[in-house]
Amino acid sequence: MKQNLTTRNGTPISSFCFGTMQFGGNADQSASASMFDDCLEAGINFFDTAYVYTEGRSETILGGLARDRADDLFIATKCASNNGARRTTILAEFDESRKRLGMDRVDLLYLHQWNENDPLEETFETLAGLIDAGQIRHIGISNFSAWQTMKSQAVAKTFGIEIAMLQPMYNLVKRQVEVEILPMAASEGFAVCPYSPLGGGLLTGKYVTGKEGRLNTNKMYTKRYGQDWMHQSAADLAELANEVGMSPTTLAVAWVARNPAVTAPIISARSSEQLRPSLDAMTVTLDDELYQRMSDLSPRPAPATDRTDEV
Repeated sequence: MKQNLTTRNGTPISSFCFGTMQFGGNADQSASASMFDDCLEAGINFFDTAYVYTEGRSETILGGLARDRADDLFIATKCASNNGARRTTILAEFDESRKRLGMDRVDLLYLHQWNENDPLEETFETLAGLIDAGQIRHIGISNFSAWQTMKSQAVAKTFGIEIAMLQPMYNLVKRQVEVEILPMAASEGFAVCPYSPLGGGLLTGKYVTGKEGRLNTNKMYTKRYGQDWMHQSAADLAELANEVGMSPTTLAVAWVARNPAVTAPIISARSSEQLRPSLDAMTVTLDDELYQRMSDLSPRPAPATDRTDEV
């Protein structure tokens, strides 16, 4: 059954989520507050942060902006990234997250990544305890494969809880989730909140015009999006966007949002000006022809069985 996630006052979560990874980093207090207000005005009530973002400043800034209206919002944070997923780590990180946010509870707590050396039983027993204590309402997982997700769900159920939401990477040039994760989510009822719909800025079109950005200065993003065909796809997207009279940013976000397995793509930015084209995607519904033209700009991943006759 499809997850029915709501704010504390019962309002369904918005069809887009705003990610605050830039808060306290590339976005100062003023820029963060401006984008927060932009999101509220656009109808977004779902905000995402993490223990490791900007050394805690992301949670602190988001908490300052959101805590007085927490019942009207759906706040998600993450733990268990670099330090494992043992009980002591989860409790220590989450306690610090709540202090930064200034909230006694959050709506969703993600495990930030798979930790193969930590026992799932200990991890999910700890999360079940946080739910029982009323400190979290739902649990999620980020960057898990399909088999890791289903193994985790089986263990979670032994403690009387279930995974509500998945947070994978998904964009026009990173489509691996189409193979197993999105079909699994549709089959098993997981909500899906994918991050990086703009491919680290690649799909905004700015690199086509020779501008600098994370893909030039950050080794992780350079490696992630360094293949020539990805840059060609971005150039082709920019050309298509010009043809249809729309920003490539808007098209890229709308493409992710159109997938029926996606609950709410995560959008983000450094400023209100940079955020606007992503917010514009909330009012765009791609027709079948345009969606297919966009999909054809990048390779479709092979099926899980790798049988070409199934494509």
